[in-house]
Amino acid sequence: MGLSLKGEHLKRYRDIAALFMKYGRSDLVNTAVLEGAVAPEPMAPVAEGDLAEHLAADLEEMGPTFVKVGQLLSTRADLLPLPYMEALARLQDKVGPFPFLDVEAIVSAELGVRLSKAFAEFEPDPVAAASLGQVHRATLRSGRRVAVKVQRPHIREQILNDLDALGEIAAFAEAHTEVGRRFGFVAMLEEFRKTLLRELDYRMEARNLETLAANLRGYDRIVVPLPVEDYSTSRVLTIDYIRGEKITRLSPLVRTEIDGAELAEQLFRAYLQQILVDGFVHADPHPGNVFLTDDDRVALLDLGMVARISPGMQEKVLRLLLAVSEGRAEDAATVAITMGEVQPLFDETGFRRDVADLVAQNMGATVGQMQIGRVVLMLARMCGERGIRVPTELTMLGKTLLNLDQVGRTLDPDFDPNAAIRRHAADLTRERVRKSLAPGNLFAGVMELKEFLENLPRRVNRILDNLAGNTLEVKVDAIDEKMLLEGFIKVANRITMGLILASLIVGAALLMRVETSFRLLGYPGLAIVCFLFAAAGGLSLVFNILWSDHKHRQRAARGGGE
Repeated sequence: MGLSLKGEHLKRYRDIAALFMKYGRSDLVNTAVLEGAVAPEPMAPVAEGDLAEHLAADLEEMGPTFVKVGQLLSTRADLLPLPYMEALARLQDKVGPFPFLDVEAIVSAELGVRLSKAFAEFEPDPVAAASLGQVHRATLRSGRRVAVKVQRPHIREQILNDLDALGEIAAFAEAHTEVGRRFGFVAMLEEFRKTLLRELDYRMEARNLETLAANLRGYDRIVVPLPVEDYSTSRVLTIDYIRGEKITRLSPLVRTEIDGAELAEQLFRAYLQQILVDGFVHADPHPGNVFLTDDDRVALLDLGMVARISPGMQEKVLRLLLAVSEGRAEDAATVAITMGEVQPLFDETGFRRDVADLVAQNMGATVGQMQIGRVVLMLARMCGERGIRVPTELTMLGKTLLNLDQVGRTLDPDFDPNAAIRRHAADLTRERVRKSLAPGNLFAGVMELKEFLENLPRRVNRILDNLAGNTLEVKVDAIDEKMLLEGFIKVANRITMGLILASLIVGAALLMRVETSFRLLGYPGLAIVCFLFAAAGGLSLVFNILWSDHKHRQRAARGGGE
């Protein structure tokens, strides 16, 4: 796929090329022949943490698409060092509001009724503005206080254009660079596209709010606003209005008046349940999305980004968290290996050594220094460095827990997440077992058992018949016999060719002693002809070997990148 010459794409090419050059990926720019389009000013040497903050600021300036891409990149421990992941995990939108006339036009068009008919009150000034939309306070005709999130005009078209430009660059980089093939830029961008388009559909966020509220209904100190279905569309989301303040903006006086320890404990317990029991996680609990309500409860907002975890992954995550919290480095390393996809160059000895160092540091840290989210992200990073392709769920959980650590420490500076994991492990295990014994799961298990028992006699009879007739076969697909045979044929052909060439050379040397009237270059003609045939055959054989090895290395590189 080539690079487009569309005007809006050319500007994005320049911006992205400048970003690569500025942050040390000039090889991608040079390979993509973009270096002539950009000449960034050299940066003075800075620390890695400061450089990560610069990257976050640059992405904010490039617009909403790149803010979201930065937030999604913060879940890729195999791509970025930890300081960059932490900086991008804190990435938030810094944009001004759009005019109220646009708000009125969008809401009226989406709801199919004038604003004054749908709402008793609708405040023209937004209470919050972000890259995808902004939020207004309003009151329904019934008197219900609500918050109305309205999507920015033309934001979907802008994001799709940016994604198209990124897609062209990703395809070009994957086709022409080693790093592009190794990390699979095209597939990665396709995942980004799906996530962003889901976040642009407010109906999906409404369903997420309902699901999370149902899952956490047993927590009296946590509240999730419910959507108003008749007032919500793909571009307008109406939910209960919750009065409160962002956790990070609480004054010292307010913090002394609330039971921060109880709030932090219940919030962490709720997230452990989401991760290890429900498999449905509010994946973006940064301080801007967590409020302290007027009645001293914790409100979870903005469910545009969620993570879904399979039961098998939940089991592994629970074992991993327990192993880390209890200081069992060997068990933590073993679980981490089973969670990912082991690559051919996996360094197991180095990985286990790294995990042991990480767990030892965590056990030696004070309560104020412990950050379970940071530990999970570092563990995922070690997997990538030592040859394990980690699942996105693991790094997504690391980012979630990293943000949760910050919120928990704000509520209770002495909160110990490791101790909380150990306290709640038994309860969480019981809940997992109880959930697996739900009527629906039991019925599915009974149906599978019924099918197994019905088919068992027929299968046993077939095996016994084959055994009696001496026709029972056991197929073991250990190696590719066809590829092995082709390799042997190539080796045999090369050996045969070598023997023929050697015979020609020996024959030519013997013919040099035979006097004849047919001469070339002053030597016996037959001898020279044999030498020429041997030389031509030798050059052809060498070229064939080099070309075949080159194609083999290319195929191996593509296979490793995939």
